Amino acid sequence: MKDATNMPVDVAIDLRINGKMTQLDVPPNVVLLDALRDRLGLTGTKKGCDHGQCGACTVLVNGEAVNSCLSLAVTHDGDDITTVEGLADGETLSPVQQAFLDHDAFQCGYCTPGQMVSATELMHNHAVGDTDADIAEAMSGNICRCGAYKNIVAAIQSARKAG
Repeated sequence: MKDATNMPVDVAIDLRINGKMTQLDVPPNVVLLDALRDRLGLTGTKKGCDHGQCGACTVLVNGEAVNSCLSLAVTHDGDDITTVEGLADGETLSPVQQAFLDHDAFQCGYCTPGQMVSATELMHNHAVGDTDADIAEAMSGNICRCGAYKNIVAAIQSARKAG
C-alpha cells in the first residue's frame, strides 16, 4: 500500500512476542528480524548473512523455527513469536540455555541465539532421531563459524535427556 506521494504506508500488526501482545506499525517490506531488533529492541536475534543461510536470525513462529531475515513482518499478524529472550522463565534459564552454558557450546556467541532457538524447536520434534548425526542434520541450518558443533550437539543431547 502507498500513500499519495507513492511512499509505503505502515501496516498495523499484532504479534505475541515472548508471551506479550504487541501492536506494531511497520512498512510492508520490513522483515521480521528488523522489526524485532530495530522497532522492539530485541537484539538477541542476530543479523548474520541476511540470506537465510546461517541461522543466526532464527526465531520460533507458532512453535516452528523460522529465518526471520527472510520473513516479512506483516505476514505474521496474529502470530506467536519467541525470540532467544523469551526462552528463559525470568531468571531461570531454559533447559537448552542451561545445557549450552554447561557444555560451553559457544565461542564468539554470535550464532548462539539462533542455535538455541533451533535447538528448542528440536526438543519438541520427535521425528528427529537420537544420534549425534541426527541432531547435526536437524541443526544444519545453523552455521557456527567458530566450529563449536561438538559442544552444541552435546548440549542438545543433554537438554533432550533432561527434558
